Amino acid sequence: MNHPLVSVIVPNYNYARALHLCLDSLRAQTYPHLEIVVVDDCSTDDSVAVAEAHGARVVRTPRNGGPAAARNLGAATAAGEILFFIDSDVAAKPDAVANAVELLAGDPTIGAVCGNYDPVPLIRDSLLEEYRCLQQSYWLIADEGPIMTLYTALLAVPARVFTEIGPFNPRLRETENADYGMRLAQRYQILLSPRVRGVHDHDHELGVLVRKVFTRTALHIPMYARKPEFPGGLSSGPRAWVSIAAPLALLAAALPLLLGPAYLLVPLAAFVAFLAGDLPMHRFVRAERGPLFLVYFVAMHFFLNLVIAVAAACGVVAWLTSGRFRRLYDRPEVATR
Repeated sequence: MNHPLVSVIVPNYNYARALHLCLDSLRAQTYPHLEIVVVDDCSTDDSVAVAEAHGARVVRTPRNGGPAAARNLGAATAAGEILFFIDSDVAAKPDAVANAVELLAGDPTIGAVCGNYDPVPLIRDSLLEEYRCLQQSYWLIADEGPIMTLYTALLAVPARVFTEIGPFNPRLRETENADYGMRLAQRYQILLSPRVRGVHDHDHELGVLVRKVFTRTALHIPMYARKPEFPGGLSSGPRAWVSIAAPLALLAAALPLLLGPAYLLVPLAAFVAFLAGDLPMHRFVRAERGPLFLVYFVAMHFFLNLVIAVAAACGVVAWLTSGRFRRLYDRPEVATR
């Protein structure tokens, strides 16, 4: 059997706490022919020492440039026929690389294979992290199969395809994966497969998660304006309308106070719509963690959908008022210059 060299590229910035688990998982891969390249993006912790202690080849960025720049540098120094990107906060299952190689070899129309995560965190720190892990795991389960976007935490791409499409846009620090997926999907199929799996150390601090959700939502607005069917946009499915139902339920809660008890039905109807939009996910959470945790999950999901709604509104205002913002994803080839 042919075993092409796989270059496993690990972009990292100040994540020594999980990097050793990531590298341990790569050393345990069943695939026999791989190199491991850790691209350190100017970390200030002991990430480099951890990587070197695990025998990985370490490449350092000249300045902190974000995950896109780190992945590009890793790809530029890689020798493999297949590039396997894995975030430093993810531990891959032992067969993840082997399964990705098999999927790519089995269908030349596939330009990228993305993976999913277990519904439990890599490092269990908080209830918030448990929520995020279950939410992300289910959303990826629901999307398994051909997709239009790209998930870079576990991602395999043939080197020839990466060369053809070009590098990640280094100007983008938060939505580089969506931009790359939009470019890649014009020429190749992107597959999200449960056979490529890992365990993810999700955000465990509320402030960090809120900032990330807000920023990424706002930065996606120019993409949704261009491709309304892009995952997450209002034309991409019923789940997207959850982020409208949540603020409607909150705003309508004032109606019974202002107009009388009969108007209590309005916020209740909006809240039911919020629950219904993600009902399969709520069933998944109950099956995994029980009804008590489901109550916490629904409350946190409601709050974060309020954040999403505010961020989307800010993004729309920016799109209407800023030509530069509207052109955020224009001419991705500038990233190659």
